[in-house]
Amino acid sequence: MWRELRPVGRYSGTGGYRRFAWTGADAECRAWFAEQARRRGLVHEVDRNGNQWAWLGDPAQGDAVVTGSHLDSVPDGGAFDGPLGVVSAFAALDELRARGARFTKPVGIVNFGDEEGARFGLACVGSRLSAGQLTAAQAHRLTGADGVTLPRAMEAAGYDPDAIGPDPERLGRIGAFVELHVEQGRALDLTGDRLGVASAIWPHGRWRFDFRGEANHAGTTRLADRRDPMLSYAETVLAARQRARLAGAVATFGKISVEPNGVNAVPSLVRGWLDSRAADQATLDTVVTGVEEAARAYAEAHGVRLDVVRESFTPVVEFDHALRDELARILGGGTAELTVPVLGTGAGHDAGILSGTVPTAMLFVRNPTGVSHSPAEYATEDDCVAGVTALADVLEGLACR
Repeated sequence: MWRELRPVGRYSGTGGYRRFAWTGADAECRAWFAEQARRRGLVHEVDRNGNQWAWLGDPAQGDAVVTGSHLDSVPDGGAFDGPLGVVSAFAALDELRARGARFTKPVGIVNFGDEEGARFGLACVGSRLSAGQLTAAQAHRLTGADGVTLPRAMEAAGYDPDAIGPDPERLGRIGAFVELHVEQGRALDLTGDRLGVASAIWPHGRWRFDFRGEANHAGTTRLADRRDPMLSYAETVLAARQRARLAGAVATFGKISVEPNGVNAVPSLVRGWLDSRAADQATLDTVVTGVEEAARAYAEAHGVRLDVVRESFTPVVEFDHALRDELARILGGGTAELTVPVLGTGAGHDAGILSGTVPTAMLFVRNPTGVSHSPAEYATEDDCVAGVTALADVLEGLACR
C-alpha cells in the first residue's frame, strides 16, 4: 500500500507532496482509497462533504468503531502526516482478519477531505462541515490563492457543492473514533517510546496581519520619507518569537504576501499570517494580544496602517477520558495501568473536530527527527508496524467484544 501511494502528488523539485483538495493528486488519492476498500470487500461511499468511508458491516447498526485520517498535504509536505493513519487503518484490518477476529460492531475507515487547508486556508474542512462547525455558506466563500472558490473546485472534481453541510445522522452512528498519526514533535523519541496516546490538542488559531503603507521607488525615495510596511512586518515577526518564547508557547509567521512585489519598489501592502498555539487559552490570548500590541506600535512608528483579522480558531480539545482509559487498558494487556505515555499536541486533527460529537482518541507513532510538514518527515518501518499492531489491538478491544 505504501509503495502504491507514495508517488501520488510528489513534487520532484523538493521531494515533498502537493496533494491539495479537489486537484488531480487528490483524485488519485481518492481512487487509491476506493481501490483499497474494493480489494477487501468493504462498502465504499462518499458523503455529502466529500469524505470517503469504507465499511465492514452495516453502519446503520450504530455504535460503529471508526479509524482513519486524511490523504491531503500541506505544500511540499511529508509522506506520513495523514497517510500513515489511513494506510495503518487498512493494515490493522488485515491484521485482525489474519487473527480471525469476530466483529460485533461495524468497523469503518475514513479519509477526511481537505484536512490541511492548503488550498482554501481553513483546516479540517471535511470534518468541520460534517460536525456542523462550518456552515455551507461559509464554505462557499472559501477561495484559493488562484481565485478558484471551493464550490467551483468541487464541481470541477465531479462533486456537488450544494449538498455540503452538517451530517449528524452519519456521525451519530459512530460509537468511537480512533485516529493514528505520526507524532509532530520529538516527545516520544526523547522518552524512547514507540507509541503515545493523546491527552488534548492545544488551542490554536490563524490571524492575518495586513500592514498597509505607501508604494514608492526603492532607488529614489529617502529612507526618512518611506512608509514601508515591510519594516513593521519584520519587527512583528521577531516580536512573535519573543512573546512565544517567554510564554512557553509557539508563534509562527509562515506565509506572506507582498504588493506590488517588485524588487525595486517599496511595498504598499505586506500581508502576513500568524499561527499561534499554547497549552491553555490564557497563554494563547497573552501571546496573540502581545503580538498585536507590538505590531500596532511598529506600524504607528513607520506611518503604516494595520488591520488584524482572526481567520480561524480552535479551542482546547480534551479527548474523551473514558475512551483514552480504555485504550490504556487494551494496550496495557488488560490492566488499567498505562504503559504508553500520554501527550498533548499543538497540531490540529480531524479527531479534535469530531470530539464534540463523537468519543475520540488518538495514537501517536514516534517521529525520530520531530520534523513534520516537510519532506524530511519520517518514521521507521518498525515503529510504523508497532503502530499498526497497537491500532489492531485497539480495534479488536473496541469492536470484537
